[in-house]
Amino acid sequence: MELIKQNTQSQIIKSLIIIFFGSIILAISAKIKIPFYPVPMTMQTFVVLFLGISFGYKIALATVGLYLIEGIMGLPVFSNSPEKGVGLIYFTGPTMGYLIGFLSACFLASFIKLNDNYFLIFIKLILSVSTIYIFGILWLGTLIGWDKPIIEFGVMPFLLAEFLKITLLTVLAKKILKLRTII
Repeated sequence: MELIKQNTQSQIIKSLIIIFFGSIILAISAKIKIPFYPVPMTMQTFVVLFLGISFGYKIALATVGLYLIEGIMGLPVFSNSPEKGVGLIYFTGPTMGYLIGFLSACFLASFIKLNDNYFLIFIKLILSVSTIYIFGILWLGTLIGWDKPIIEFGVMPFLLAEFLKITLLTVLAKKILKLRTII
């Protein structure tokens, strides 16, 4: 009985460490960007999908949730947040829908299985990342107005980069999933 309790405690500690470092990696990926208006292009979508594939939905959702809480609290983890952070004010800006979409994307990416073929993995990743853009467009349209070219602002500039990120993750997915059993 003591062995089971000790094993459970070590698993919880390991999960908390992964969540903490995952949120740091997500924050770093937010700073790797190409500036666009009103939403910058970052490596966050790659990391969000990677988290879902690597660790499953529980740890991935906890990691993205921690990252969002860090940003809302004022830590400078978001893409364009200043050194001191601005918290909820920044969070509710043009990128809020995309940030919320990270939760659905990592959740859906976690359903990729080792026995999926590459085409199915690619489709699942497309669907996963699409939720980021759906939430992003819904919020962007609400914020800046539906009369603006929100698809041109909030989706079109990112399509090529997303295609490349998804293609790379598709190729790596089976290797990532094999590592999941070790973790």
